[in-house]
Amino acid sequence: MACEKSSNRYCQLIFSLILLWVGSAHGQIVDPQNVLIRNVHLLEGGEATEGVLVSILIRDNKLEIVSKDGLPDEQGVSSVDARNGYLLGQLSIGETPSFIILNQNPTENFEVILDTSFYTVFAIHEGRLVENNLFEALEEEPAEEDVLSGWQAYTPPPMALPSSYSDTTRWNRWESKYVSGIFLAAVVLDRQNWESQDSNSESQVGDLDIYDGGEIRGLRFGAVGTLNFDKPWVYTIFGATNAFDKGFEIQQQDDVTLFDYRLDIPVFKNASLSVGKQKEPISMERSMSMIQLPMQERSAVSDAMLPSRNFGVVVSGGAANQRMTWAGGVFNNWIDSHGTISENPTQTIGRVTWLPFVSEDESNLLHLGMGLRYSNAKKPVQYLTEPEFNKSPIFVDTREIDANDSLTVNLEASWRKGPLWLSGEYTNTAVDSSTIGNLNFTGYYVAASWILTGEMRTYNKKSGIFGPTPIARTVYQGGKGAWELNARWSNVDLSDGLVDGGDMDILSLGVNWWLSPVFNVNLNYRFITLDRFGITGDSSGFVTRVMLVLE
Repeated sequence: MACEKSSNRYCQLIFSLILLWVGSAHGQIVDPQNVLIRNVHLLEGGEATEGVLVSILIRDNKLEIVSKDGLPDEQGVSSVDARNGYLLGQLSIGETPSFIILNQNPTENFEVILDTSFYTVFAIHEGRLVENNLFEALEEEPAEEDVLSGWQAYTPPPMALPSSYSDTTRWNRWESKYVSGIFLAAVVLDRQNWESQDSNSESQVGDLDIYDGGEIRGLRFGAVGTLNFDKPWVYTIFGATNAFDKGFEIQQQDDVTLFDYRLDIPVFKNASLSVGKQKEPISMERSMSMIQLPMQERSAVSDAMLPSRNFGVVVSGGAANQRMTWAGGVFNNWIDSHGTISENPTQTIGRVTWLPFVSEDESNLLHLGMGLRYSNAKKPVQYLTEPEFNKSPIFVDTREIDANDSLTVNLEASWRKGPLWLSGEYTNTAVDSSTIGNLNFTGYYVAASWILTGEMRTYNKKSGIFGPTPIARTVYQGGKGAWELNARWSNVDLSDGLVDGGDMDILSLGVNWWLSPVFNVNLNYRFITLDRFGITGDSSGFVTRVMLVLE
């Protein structure tokens, strides 16, 4: 579906229609006229006190309720978590509110008053949203017997669920006695430009200039919802015109592919069972959805050694007061492959994550994780990938290897403090081959993300992953949207013993601009060094991307 010369007018028309559509889509994180703010300290009279922890309901631009008791979510009302912030301002029942919420207590730290621009996380002035660094709040904790009544998915949908899911008036939302859900879709448009290539690189992978051009990188659509039993089951069904995740049926040529179909079933407190075609529970980067990733593409090591999706069963849950997650599953892709279960490789996979440090307001946290993947290798194994560009030839490739089994170990670490997020993963795959000996293939990445506009990515304590870039004020609210700078260094080494699969290093730089939660424009640049066939070649290029999410 690339935009070749013969179809330039067609591609330009698609871009024009999408931009017109975006212009009419006023996606927002918070509606200041209808918002429920949870977990905020109400300071009274400037006294040196922690104040009273309350919830505040604003409806139709008027203050309706200030309550020390929990308030339920309401249809058409945004819900945000103030994370135990401190409120200063005017609160009169029945009047239009004006107030700010600070992330530190001004009665204990006078610097908060001197620099409110730094410490303010939320502000409304005469009903107009001025600042918002808060995020969607979960509904108040239900009674123990109802803990499993909410969403039970370990990995998120291919597109993050919009905050407006509970609004049943939306055109793409349906509600019935037995089935509820929401329709989601996304289109991703890319323009690839290869900038440089030396003679060694050309002899390794061919002339890269032929890969310049535009393409519809992804066109995804599907539904997420619940089967309304006493303890609801969650269903996910998604299709695509082509796979966003490399490593997922890389040779698939069908116009439409059903790549995600699963049921998430509550089994006991804090645990669920997921059955169907889904992501394997290994690696934070692999688990994150397409709109959550800081970079356009996953790192080369994730694409080469960690398959995107597989058919299987996963049991997952949490522990240690939501500071740990665990997941384990068994997979066999016999449904999409030829042959029986015994004729296809079976994988056993597990992942554990831990938060060894979390600050009181959760703005500063350290995440650690470990995953294991064992395969009995009933078919030859092969590891290959492009250089983090979709319009590219394969750069590293082990070819098919007759193996007895393989074992992959994945280690991950992340530190997030406010708008800064540092992350990294290391992956090692050991292949036991009776024909060419034991082999080890390795790879890693280290990455940094900085949100210039000050927002902070949320952390999903159920899945052990970070959420998408939030937006304090969209361009449709008179704001700047959210701007994010990204950098990543990655390596994948698929050469060992008699296998010359290649050793590749990639430096990536990127900038993201989220105009609203449904519209993103970004640019990625990469410099690639490939050591293969006894020579070292260099190449570089960049991709501009427009992404639109239908919610």
